[in-house]
Amino acid sequence: MGRLILLLKTFKMKAIVLNEAGGVDKLTYQDIEKPVLKSGEILVKVKNIGLNPMDVHIRGNEQILTRFVGSERPAILGWDISGDVVEKANDVTDFEIGDAVFGFTKGKGYAEFVAAKTDTMVHKPENISYQEAAAVPVVGITAWEALIKLGNVKKGDKVLIHAGSGGVGYMAIQLAKHLGATVIATSSAKNRDFVLSLGADQHIDYTTEKFYEVIKDVDFVLDPIGGETRLRSIDVVKKDGIIVSIVPPQFEEAKEKALEKGVNLILLLGQGNKAEMESLAGLLLQRILRVHVSVVYPFSEMAEAHLQIESKRTVGKIVVEL
Repeated sequence: MGRLILLLKTFKMKAIVLNEAGGVDKLTYQDIEKPVLKSGEILVKVKNIGLNPMDVHIRGNEQILTRFVGSERPAILGWDISGDVVEKANDVTDFEIGDAVFGFTKGKGYAEFVAAKTDTMVHKPENISYQEAAAVPVVGITAWEALIKLGNVKKGDKVLIHAGSGGVGYMAIQLAKHLGATVIATSSAKNRDFVLSLGADQHIDYTTEKFYEVIKDVDFVLDPIGGETRLRSIDVVKKDGIIVSIVPPQFEEAKEKALEKGVNLILLLGQGNKAEMESLAGLLLQRILRVHVSVVYPFSEMAEAHLQIESKRTVGKIVVEL
């Protein structure tokens, strides 16, 4: 009988689920069935989970929750993971049992085990920790797609990055410097030294300075804020320059103003792929990109981690450890 109970336990795993959207009290700890692998998948025993503002937005709104993870309940959030391969589908040839990996999933990340598609996972560089690896995928891909895929940022360009101490911003500063751009970044005064340590050439304290009165003739802007910041950014960009925004609300209003000014305003809803993940892994291995994890929460304190994200005062990234 004891052996049967032990066998049954091996088919269960710890997870945090949502039966409905709402506050952090809706994050429910539950033992659920371990995923069964499909073709092209690996089973990852999760060590760390990277949190993003999108986790909070999705958790808090039923319509957005359904859009991202479907109508089935309970739902599991979580996009960024790192861990070890413990099982693989028969057709998987690029990973082996025991490989250390990181990447992104389509939800399902708040769990002890994740069945991940191999086209969203890559090998973890040996010179970074599991915590650091989990902090990279979504923000790294967003910065990559904004600056390289859409912005075509190149040597000599003048680049403005808003919220430079945030998850996307701090990655974007480093990537822009690697591309040879002159980088101007905004943040509060307390994060000035952090922003400059990433390679920014100029810092603007948004609490005491109006960036649109300080700079002009910018080639590219990365906007993770939206609203008035996005509208004012149009005023500092050269004709035919580019603004990539990752904030959907009120985008059309800003788009109209951008067209009038001859500025290309693009909304980025990042998708990500293996090639981008491999490129990020290469930059991490070369130490061209550095990872900043500000706080690591245990899995049992996911609610506290969400509240920290909600504060909008996170420097770099928040990571949860199993």
